[in-house]
Amino acid sequence: MEPARRGKWRPVRLLTAAVFALAGLIFVTSFNTAKGTNIRTDDSLLRLSDLVRERSDKNAELEESTAAVRGEVDTLARRDAGSSEAEDARLGTLEKAAGTTEVAGEGLTVTLDDAPPNARAAPGYPEPQANDLVIHQQDLQAVVNALWKGGAEGIKVMDQRLISTSAVRCVGNTLILQGRVYSPPYKVTAVGDTDKLRKALTTSPAVQNYQLYVKAYGLGWKVDERGAMTLPGYSGTVDLHYAKPVS
Repeated sequence: MEPARRGKWRPVRLLTAAVFALAGLIFVTSFNTAKGTNIRTDDSLLRLSDLVRERSDKNAELEESTAAVRGEVDTLARRDAGSSEAEDARLGTLEKAAGTTEVAGEGLTVTLDDAPPNARAAPGYPEPQANDLVIHQQDLQAVVNALWKGGAEGIKVMDQRLISTSAVRCVGNTLILQGRVYSPPYKVTAVGDTDKLRKALTTSPAVQNYQLYVKAYGLGWKVDERGAMTLPGYSGTVDLHYAKPVS
């Protein structure tokens, strides 16, 4: 009687065993990494952009609440102070200069926008880089500075009034203004003499530089004169925050 033959490990069987072993290792590693949680992004975890937008909306609600309380405080302050008409007039002038009260009159709105997604260079200009096709902080600052120089009595960027401590900041092509986030197109509205405001925009070197990109790559630029309009007063906090030396 011949002894029983031992089964031979063929290459296919060896490969199959190796695959199963590798799969088992992956499952164990995944379990240890997840520690019982879902490895995929959970729906309850907000993306950073969603979190920023949520905080922006919350800041808008707080600004409305702050504006209402400030109005009550100002009313009570005038009632209790028993100030003269001259003092009231001086206080009103200061509030207007500070941007905390509304300002009315004629003016204009400047709209800036990113170039179209498929933008190409105009004849005679080099092909654009990514940064050539979006609005930058310097572009918005150029417009705001020109309007102030043109004698603007008040300026509003998007739906917020600017004051002396306002900072126009951009991260990428996203505007962050006084705790709130905006995307293009950006609208800058100013109350003042429209002829002087237009002249200030035309003669500003920084705005002229932006106009080159408008011509070369199709960045958005539009100036609309407005009739009688009213800019709301600044409704956010006016507390100053500054660095302190370490004691």
